[in-house]
Amino acid sequence: MKSKLYTEIPKQGKPKPGQLSEKELQEYFDKGFIVLYDFVDHELLDDIRADICNQVDGLAEKLYNAGKISNKYGEKGLDERLIFLEKEYPGIAVLLHKSDYLSPAFQRLWSYEKLLNVIEQIIGPDISGHPVWNLRPKVPRNDELTVPWHQDNAYFEPSAVDTFLATAWIPFVNATKRNGCMQMVPKGHQRGITATHTCCAGPTWYVDLAGDVMKEELGVEAGSAVTCEIPYGGVLLFNNCIPHRSLENFTDAIRWSADLRWQRTSDPTSSFGNKVIMRSKNNPNLDIDWSPITNAKEGRNKQQDGALGNDYDEFVPVISGPWMKRWEIVKHNRHTAQHQSSADQSFKP
Repeated sequence: MKSKLYTEIPKQGKPKPGQLSEKELQEYFDKGFIVLYDFVDHELLDDIRADICNQVDGLAEKLYNAGKISNKYGEKGLDERLIFLEKEYPGIAVLLHKSDYLSPAFQRLWSYEKLLNVIEQIIGPDISGHPVWNLRPKVPRNDELTVPWHQDNAYFEPSAVDTFLATAWIPFVNATKRNGCMQMVPKGHQRGITATHTCCAGPTWYVDLAGDVMKEELGVEAGSAVTCEIPYGGVLLFNNCIPHRSLENFTDAIRWSADLRWQRTSDPTSSFGNKVIMRSKNNPNLDIDWSPITNAKEGRNKQQDGALGNDYDEFVPVISGPWMKRWEIVKHNRHTAQHQSSADQSFKP
């Protein structure tokens, strides 16, 4: 039985630049994902890579001044610097992942007109950026950065399954099977349910969807997965109900990417953090106000730690969240250990 939320195409308005064809839109709703090639201007992606360089440089400076590293490796490029920094301070990639810094270039990407035109096709004209967005540095051969099979809804409140999230996964390098691109299981969203997950996979903070559970509860098999290799400038679009994972990076260079999400403005976020209104049917000339994120006293990750009773420390490479209350913990590690002392029961089904 299909869920109309995830399979029914909204009524369409007038076509706008960059929008999907009728065939492509049907493919997105039928399979749960679609790859858009040569979609984002390379100049914008180059600006984001420059922003990431600055962010890595700033973090290295902080760690050096705090006496936590002895070498900032400033001579290394973006594709390798974090590899050397990880050897000095294991978990520095996790620190970047849980950062809430939203640079001007990331703002331009999140509100990229062609992207918003496509998102409008998918969810309608009243669009907000969902607070769960991530910068992902996939350092080579690092099990902590390899994401297992899951549905995004598994990280939110149970009611989140009733909110459609349109997600864009955008690599800042050519993403291949060897350096850790994404895999999607077609049609795994069609029942419109969140399958039973466990926590946490290996040394990570990630929930895990077992293959037999995927088959029994979602009616699809991991063996049917599609490997989505995305060239520089490409975008992988998917929804919050489809099973997916990212592969390990077996190259000698870092695979940088970001995932950005949008929702209907009237829907709840079912998560911590603030949404940003990006389009309004009643205000077509809307000037985006980024202050809910950029001027927030506490970012999403700090809010999340606070709700769990954890002390937020920007130098501690540990991530825990309410999803650890929602699902059975079958593997313990330093991430699950942090959540143990919390009495908060958020997201408990």
